Amino acid sequence: MQTLPDLLAPNLRLVFIGTAAGAVSARVGAHYANASNKFWPTLHAVGLTPTQLQPHDFVRLLDFGIGLTDLCKTHSGMDRAIPPAHFDVAALRDKLTLAKPRAIAFTSKTGAALYLSTTTRALALGQQKRTGEDEPLIFVLPSPSGAAGPHWRIAPWRELAAWFHAGA
Repeated sequence: MQTLPDLLAPNLRLVFIGTAAGAVSARVGAHYANASNKFWPTLHAVGLTPTQLQPHDFVRLLDFGIGLTDLCKTHSGMDRAIPPAHFDVAALRDKLTLAKPRAIAFTSKTGAALYLSTTTRALALGQQKRTGEDEPLIFVLPSPSGAAGPHWRIAPWRELAAWFHAGA
């Protein structure tokens, strides 16, 4: 049973990838739904959406060529409370192979580190070095979660938006 549905379609420009749905998001059935989460205000602030969407409007992201998914689809809550075996990198790779987005953006260094088989310390925020022509561009963003407040920076989100608006 999935905590939240994926929002994927073929050939999206961008797919945001979380580690897992937060407890509030899973309970209300909407991505990034906790009132302290900066995801929706940030999308608007950096110009990825023309208006600030509300969590229950997440399906409207498809209108802008944007999708959503998570590394863990079976548990919700804080990353540290989820058993590591439930972060399914292989399933994510399969989804991305089918959807073929131009870019993916991890909404946490934890998720990116799991996907890239590295450590969070080894990752810099922002656009990553491309590993192959068939791979989507990869961006690593600071978590918009209220719990990650001291680590928040909007600059990597602006870098992503600049790429998005450049029409790449």
